[in-house]
Amino acid sequence: MIKFLLNQELREESDLSPNMTVLNYLRTRVGKTGTKEGCGSGDCGACTVVLGEREGEHIRYQTVNSCLTFVSTLHGKQLLTVEDLKEKDGSLHPVQQAMVDFHGSQCGFCTPGFIMSMFALSKNKPSAKQHDIYEALAGNLCRCTGYRPIVDAAKTIAEQPQLVDQFSRYEKEILAKLDTIETDTLVTLNGNDKVCFSPVSSDQLAQLLVEHPDAQLLAGGTDLALQVTQFYRELPTMIYVGNVAELKQLEEDDTQLIIGAARSLSDSYEALSRVFPDMGELLERFASLQIRNQGTLGGNIGNASPIGDAPPVLIALNARLVLRQGETRRELPIAEYFIDYKKTAQQSSEFIEKIIIPKPQADQYFKVYKLSKRLDDDISAVCGAFNLTITNATISQARIAFGGMAAIPKRAAACEQALLNQPWNLATVKTAMAALANDFEPLSDFRASKEYRTKTATNLLYKYFLEQQSLQLETRVTSYV
Repeated sequence: MIKFLLNQELREESDLSPNMTVLNYLRTRVGKTGTKEGCGSGDCGACTVVLGEREGEHIRYQTVNSCLTFVSTLHGKQLLTVEDLKEKDGSLHPVQQAMVDFHGSQCGFCTPGFIMSMFALSKNKPSAKQHDIYEALAGNLCRCTGYRPIVDAAKTIAEQPQLVDQFSRYEKEILAKLDTIETDTLVTLNGNDKVCFSPVSSDQLAQLLVEHPDAQLLAGGTDLALQVTQFYRELPTMIYVGNVAELKQLEEDDTQLIIGAARSLSDSYEALSRVFPDMGELLERFASLQIRNQGTLGGNIGNASPIGDAPPVLIALNARLVLRQGETRRELPIAEYFIDYKKTAQQSSEFIEKIIIPKPQADQYFKVYKLSKRLDDDISAVCGAFNLTITNATISQARIAFGGMAAIPKRAAACEQALLNQPWNLATVKTAMAALANDFEPLSDFRASKEYRTKTATNLLYKYFLEQQSLQLETRVTSYV
């Protein structure tokens, strides 16, 4: 049985299919039809809802795509929809009123999703800047208004930093209701001959996987849910890892970051962007904020997609995975994890527990480039990650990895060999570009042709060289000033 708050109403569900999405639950079980289904794949944002969880003495609100969120993940949380925002006297929430005032709605289909994204933004960043507004709204699509009135409405809300609504007035009461839900024990949801287990420790998770080796691991669910919503497949047994405390932790010392496999991309952003600024820029283009609030680093790795953004970056950074099977743990370089298309070195009943990422060393120069048709909320055609150590103008170490160029994310071995122990100059780079052209045999698909992929991959190495040269020149000029 799962328990959660629907707005401020305590809900208990014991006979419910774990394959049911929050979107379908709201529309068919609760009768809240304000939340719309647009694409069913997390691309349009029409189904956006907000989840609230205790964070210290306050509630943290995050947007998610309800079409990709299974009901089994709601245990211990507060679920808010567009209907819940109005005040008790029936008046509109300030966010709703701003959309009215600025004529931000025409056909209205996308409006509930925009409202919920703006509501979460008002809670998380009350004095939001333009960049924050664009980030919050990038996962919501509208075909009518051209976005300007919607952005104007969001700017108006940002100019009211002391915005007060029923959620701020009754926050203590809501927290008290959330605290009545027991969240430190194993929860099971059964229904329609399907089951989802929600363990609260790595030990519980390990044992459950031994007992149910064919179970599907559910983290953010942003890819797994597509099996249900797009391919109409059934998932008889799932194990939700989002309540496993150890898998959501982040540790840091002088030499490395250790990120739990179930920690969301949003929660990992601060550390990753601080240590690897280029990875921070990549994460801002990683799908949408709704997806990053749910999606995890471990899930992006375990999904083993050849166009996943995180794997080539982590390969270039020489990251390692901690894999657990029962009581046994092992470390594996992430470059050795991917074997073939959607095939990994992960064994039966084994799961990714942690990702260990070495911090950059002296003379290391790391860059990552993502090529896609859209700047926001799009999948890579090519993602290239470059990590060279250049000592006294000579390349002493080289790690270069690509996504979108093969059946798996992988290193450009011939290119690396052409660079290793060579002088860092244009002649070396041109030789390495020729080697890189023979490293992969990419496919042509609707994202890009094989010729485009090969040409842009080699040009990214050239771009990397030019930017590094420019940085060195800037450093030298600064030192003389």
